[in-house]
Amino acid sequence: MTKAVLRWVMAVFYLAAGVIHILKPAPFLTIMPAWVPAPEAVVLWTGVAEILGAIGLVQPFSKPLRQAAGWGLAAYALCVWPANINHFALDMARPDGGLGLGYHVPRMFAQPAIIWLALWVGECLPLRRKAA
Repeated sequence: MTKAVLRWVMAVFYLAAGVIHILKPAPFLTIMPAWVPAPEAVVLWTGVAEILGAIGLVQPFSKPLRQAAGWGLAAYALCVWPANINHFALDMARPDGGLGLGYHVPRMFAQPAIIWLALWVGECLPLRRKAA
């Protein structure tokens, strides 16, 4: 039950994030590391990846598709970590501190949890069952 609820929460979050990436890319472009090529295309396609991952995560008919979505969203969360780190550095360099440590430190610690959660709700992690 908990896994199903968290699967839907994660799917709604990623669906909303994907739509925002596509409709309002400017905030994401400002935190993109300079070494990322074609940043506009990257933001667009990350939005598409989030939407497809969200849909795949909650479809009820195919466990392999849910697992692919779980692996994909976990990989996505890992790949966007450099942008989160860059955003942290940019904010800390601002005279006003931007969003501050109260935002960025929890965000840095949340990223591994988000990766794990995508794998767990996507049924990608092996489960141990108690012996009967």
